[in-house]
Amino acid sequence: MTASVTVHDLAKMIDHSLLHPTMTDTDIAAGCRLALEYDVATACVKPYAVALAREILAGSDVRVCPVIAFPHGNSTTAVKLHEAETVAIAGGAEIDAVINIGKALGGDWDYVRHEIREINQAVTAHGAILKVIFENDYLQDAHIIRLCEICSEAGVAFVKTSTGYGFVKQPDGSYNYKGATDHHLRLMREHSAPSVQIKAAGGVRTLDDLLRVRSLGVTRVGATTTKAMLDEAKQRFAKMGL
Repeated sequence: MTASVTVHDLAKMIDHSLLHPTMTDTDIAAGCRLALEYDVATACVKPYAVALAREILAGSDVRVCPVIAFPHGNSTTAVKLHEAETVAIAGGAEIDAVINIGKALGGDWDYVRHEIREINQAVTAHGAILKVIFENDYLQDAHIIRLCEICSEAGVAFVKTSTGYGFVKQPDGSYNYKGATDHHLRLMREHSAPSVQIKAAGGVRTLDDLLRVRSLGVTRVGATTTKAMLDEAKQRFAKMGL
């Protein structure tokens, strides 16, 4: 870290993720209070929890970030549009939406392009912004490049690597995921328009991870280890006398 980067800068890179399927309303409320305490960019919540998050975050500049078609992206475009409009009207300021992964893998780019454009238009009409989730673990570089081009043409705010739940069957039969790899982040930055920001999700767990992806042009991350990362940042700055 250098004096040009502050703890506040790092905090405002973080969407504090509250998306695990086992999280109760009590868990989500506690997570929103942590997001408020650390003054992060957003609390990233399940669609039904927008009202709860808004209540806790009222009066702050921590935004509410609901996800839609999460985590697999398999809903019809009509359902995604309804979900996106519903959460935007409810107060979701930033909306993370999963693409139809099978359509991308099948090369049905007209479908993918139309869906992304429709969702982006729907959320921006209500004053929100869109982050498009690719789920890179399932994709090849050529798919990622094409998605970046489509998202750039559509004028979305962010492209995002992963949901954090895109588990792929490994050769040994286990399921795991890589999430935000340096290679994919560089690829996304290179092939996205300058106006499109990059969000890394999956595998950004430490302060060093956060600083590394920042150096690659990432401006937002999805994280569950927010407290640990920012506490360590405060400690490092203190030792450096900054």
